[in-house]
Amino acid sequence: MSMLGVLRGPRQVVFGAGQRHALGALTAALGSRALVCTDARFGATAEFAELVGLLEGAGVHVTVFDEVLPDVPVRQVNECAGLVRDAAPDVVVGMGGGSCIDLAKAVAVVLTHGGEASDYYGELRVPGPVTPVVALPTTAGTGSEVTPVAVLTDPERVSKVGISSPYLIPHTAVCDPELTLGCPPALTASAGADALSHGIEAFTAVRRPVTTELATERVFVGKNELTDSYALMAVRQVAGSLHRAWSDPGDMGAREAMMLGATAGGFALGTSGTAAAHAIQYPVGALTHTPHGIGVGVLLPYVMEFNRPARVPELAAVAVAMGASAQTTEEDLAGEAIDRVAALLASVGIPATLAELGLPADRLRWTAEQALGAARLIANNPRPLDVDALERIVRAAHTGDRAALRETTVPGSASPDLTTTAGAR
Repeated sequence: MSMLGVLRGPRQVVFGAGQRHALGALTAALGSRALVCTDARFGATAEFAELVGLLEGAGVHVTVFDEVLPDVPVRQVNECAGLVRDAAPDVVVGMGGGSCIDLAKAVAVVLTHGGEASDYYGELRVPGPVTPVVALPTTAGTGSEVTPVAVLTDPERVSKVGISSPYLIPHTAVCDPELTLGCPPALTASAGADALSHGIEAFTAVRRPVTTELATERVFVGKNELTDSYALMAVRQVAGSLHRAWSDPGDMGAREAMMLGATAGGFALGTSGTAAAHAIQYPVGALTHTPHGIGVGVLLPYVMEFNRPARVPELAAVAVAMGASAQTTEEDLAGEAIDRVAALLASVGIPATLAELGLPADRLRWTAEQALGAARLIANNPRPLDVDALERIVRAAHTGDRAALRETTVPGSASPDLTTTAGAR
């Protein structure tokens, strides 16, 4: 097999406790007029006022948009861009959770290239560089501070939509785990489940045939040598710290490890991509109105079980990264990886089934049909997926029957790594 490595990321990442104090100088190096995007909760805190003061102290004129909503409605992108256009920001700062950073990215696109956010849905539709973005996360989960995608909610579509382009990657990420101290247990669990899923789905994603066009024709190229290292880093960090951070919101060591895991997961998914757990979560979230991280957390063990025949060595490596002894067979370790993931997520209150999330039993086929529409994610799965296979996963996740997904061979596929699904963009 030819070796392939592709990795994309910000121009610089500044990580560590207290590093938020560099925000003023880092931003001033990019522009003198900043739009700051955050939500009402963080916008009302002393920490936010301190950060704005750092920007202003560095000579940056600040315009604040503090109305970011969860799962960013697409209307907010156009609304924010319209409100601040006269201020002519030359840098956009996203402060907060993934939604705040996603809005900052999408607004940067519209401010630079005009039109509306919907003009850029899909992959590689942003025509060129955008207003530089500085990302400062206050949760440890999405990895949006280093990724090339902004996820939005459009009322005309059942599932979320995304703008995906290397031009969306923030110029600078400032990752200060002190900003996550005191994060409530429920949010810690949801964000942590998201970060864990990023590492595992990136590490077990499809491995595409090596071509010289792969990295230029796709935003998400699949599993490769460079993203694998970040994916396993994410798994190790989250596995060793999620329960500690959840049970003790003031555990600084756990908070540092969680933010490192989230950023590493962002590097992994930002080039490799995610797969079936994320595809199924979109319609599940739309029906149940539950947080993204909770949905992917419920689904992850079932998707791992479905993909197990095609990814035994990778799942064995996941088990070892989570603390399992390597002194056993890969087959046994693959099963242990799934058990360890399920146990970790259960320990922080992630439900075990989609039924517990409130997914109606009469909407399982519909959920599978809608998930199939997330073509980019479906094409990235290591085992081929059609609506029947997706329904098998959804039904197993609804009832809690992981055993229903266990197989020893990959049916109907001589090579699960050769994915040529139409419409993968």
